Amino acid sequence: MSFLKFENVSKSFGTGTQAAQVLKDINLEVREGEFLVLLGFSGTGKTTLINLMAGLEQPSAGRVTFKGKPIDGPGPERGVIFQNYSLMPWLTVEGNVRLALDSVFPKMAKAEKIETVRKYVQMVGLSHAATRRPAELSGGMRQRVNVARALAMSPECLLLDEPLSALDALTRANLADEIEHIWEQDKKTCVLITNDVDEAIILADRIIALNPDGTLGEEFSVGIPRPRDRMEMNANETFKALRKTVTRYLMDVGIEGRVEGSRILPNVTPIHSVPAAVKEASGSTREDRFLEFSQLHKIYPTPKGPLTVVEDFDLKVNKGEFISLIGHSGCGKSTVLTMAAGLNEVSKGVINLDGRGVLGADPERAVVFQSPNLFPWLTARENCAIGVDKVYPRASQAERQDVVEYYLERVGLADAMDRSTADMSNGMKQRVGIARAFALSPKLLLLDEPFGMLDSLTRWELQEVLMEVWSRTKVTAICVTHDVDEAILLADRVVMMTNGPQATIGRIVDVDLPRPRTRKALLEHPDYYRYRQQVLDFLEKYEHGNTSGNATGGARGAKANPSATSIAAE
Repeated sequence: MSFLKFENVSKSFGTGTQAAQVLKDINLEVREGEFLVLLGFSGTGKTTLINLMAGLEQPSAGRVTFKGKPIDGPGPERGVIFQNYSLMPWLTVEGNVRLALDSVFPKMAKAEKIETVRKYVQMVGLSHAATRRPAELSGGMRQRVNVARALAMSPECLLLDEPLSALDALTRANLADEIEHIWEQDKKTCVLITNDVDEAIILADRIIALNPDGTLGEEFSVGIPRPRDRMEMNANETFKALRKTVTRYLMDVGIEGRVEGSRILPNVTPIHSVPAAVKEASGSTREDRFLEFSQLHKIYPTPKGPLTVVEDFDLKVNKGEFISLIGHSGCGKSTVLTMAAGLNEVSKGVINLDGRGVLGADPERAVVFQSPNLFPWLTARENCAIGVDKVYPRASQAERQDVVEYYLERVGLADAMDRSTADMSNGMKQRVGIARAFALSPKLLLLDEPFGMLDSLTRWELQEVLMEVWSRTKVTAICVTHDVDEAILLADRVVMMTNGPQATIGRIVDVDLPRPRTRKALLEHPDYYRYRQQVLDFLEKYEHGNTSGNATGGARGAKANPSATSIAAE
């Protein structure tokens, strides 16, 4: 008898000419006791597939069965963990878990309920916070409550709808490890939807890709022995081969070819708001110390006295160099970036750009934030044009429009220039933000986790867009990120920061990989995983709030020991 089965299932929303087909001709059998991962881009129908398994949606055609019986609604045998926490704010951790037991097992004895709640709260590592309410918990802790609540209902099948996507990278990795540990203990059937390839390989027995047209794609068997240690995986040849195969497949089916276009960038010169003498000097071919951070400090006043967030940050950046700035949450990465942008006052030290001190915001330093901060009532073209008139005062209106259209085309928005940004996806909005930054022809491009709000597969696409446009401009750039692969893909050097407060540069790694770079090419390069290991080793030293690590100084070109060690669970 089959456990969970889809037979020729299709799902559409809307009727008539307004109908939108999300899933098409799905034939799928989930095996009892397996950990199945469904992997795909946003909009491929992953959540709809989970909702059909949970009984929250009904198929438009075909049927979904559980143990041979049609699924016609939700049931306690199928526990669901959603991306959002959905906790009762007035109840404690124990109270939220108890609520599920009261609903599913109303006749269970009080003592047994207390013991069951205690068991699952302990299983997800929240015994110390059992009496706290959701407002007193971090995002990762709230999601642990969700896991405990679902497990307490003793489902035969656990359905996980991107439960980790709203968490920071470290919390996400630790909670994924805990989910795997719980699954190994109970051997419940698990179905997880995700857009993270590494997460899929670490957790799955089997991975099935979803295609953009709503059909099932290729199936990948994961034969790596358990338990799967994340640090050890970086040196595991089976992991690396599977990672490359899955990544290549997803990119081939989900990322369309770059739009080369026919527009030519007009020969116009930007004029930034700098003194005339400096304007003339800025035309020099000087490369060294184009951007210099010297003895940079950021100190905030607090009721308990001054708090030093960043201390003795020293870095010299060459003209046209791309720097990735990486470190754990709270290490001052964004603080350094906002000081470079002139949006945050320097407490001590100095930042020099092309021979003069940075004072206040200026179009010569363009910033792309995690949220692109567009005007929703304006089109992509109008948003991108903001600032262009100021930067190109001697250009004609037609030339300014050419600049705007050139960069919108470069980021793949040739057909959406006159579309309101209010009607755009997050990925499209970020494309507008990137185009707007490049259109200002800045001396310095500052990117503050520009893809942090996007799913990992959309991140890949926009990383390639960013690299393609950057390769044409060679603008000096600094990108704040917490993503190791992103840092290596983008950078000439990866600058790693120690934990705050009093954060500073802990190590710098030169990334000597050929350009132009693509994710596919990177996965093929023999040195890629060596660089990846160096960054992972550094981050591991500072993983649990350690403010000293054992990291050595930040001299340029410093090399790290590439030996792998294990990351402890949170």
